[in-house]
Amino acid sequence: MADEQSGEERQQRSGRGISRRGLLIGGAVTVGAGAALFHEELGRLWWRVPGIDKQRNKGEVDHRGAQWIAASEANLRYADRPADFTVDRVVIHVTEGSYATAVRVFRDPLHAAAAHYVIRAKDGHIAQMARELDVAFHAGNRGYNERSIGIEHEGFVDRPETLTDVMYRSSARLTADICARYEIPVDREHIIGHNEVPGATHTDPGRHWDWDKYMKLCREAARRRSA
Repeated sequence: MADEQSGEERQQRSGRGISRRGLLIGGAVTVGAGAALFHEELGRLWWRVPGIDKQRNKGEVDHRGAQWIAASEANLRYADRPADFTVDRVVIHVTEGSYATAVRVFRDPLHAAAAHYVIRAKDGHIAQMARELDVAFHAGNRGYNERSIGIEHEGFVDRPETLTDVMYRSSARLTADICARYEIPVDREHIIGHNEVPGATHTDPGRHWDWDKYMKLCREAARRRSA
């Protein structure tokens, strides 16, 4: 399951970056006759500043069919990925609890962690809890949080029967969609378990997660998507 954010992440979360007004004022002072050109360039680069509140549309999702349920803002950092951070990993988690519990704790600002998606075991239903452009605190590693999208799966690492076929298939379609949009190779170097994140203290998705089955489903979903 998603891990707690580091002290470094807490500091960056509280420091929201240079204000747009400050940048514009500074630019006007320094560029003189070239002000118009400067402001045109600034307009193109503005949203590349990490941590800036980019305009969002309420309820908008990145994966068709997902249900939007917003995680607490305390459990993520606003960004503009992939403009400010390259996205090149998908991190697979298992909740060690119910779907309802995962959704509840990710909405709790005291939990200090959240994943982008949570998938329900009984029917493969997907809740999106953080926009992909934002950095969710799920991997327990700041660099991997910035470069990855986290997917939680309802279940328990020591109970293989909780890892249902419908959940595998729903997750594979989601991962194939993510990989296509960010041009991520559909392989085990780029689709990893939480336990494979450098410095990981968690063991999920666990020894019962069927990587052979999952990667086969991901590749099949990627082929269908590109057909």
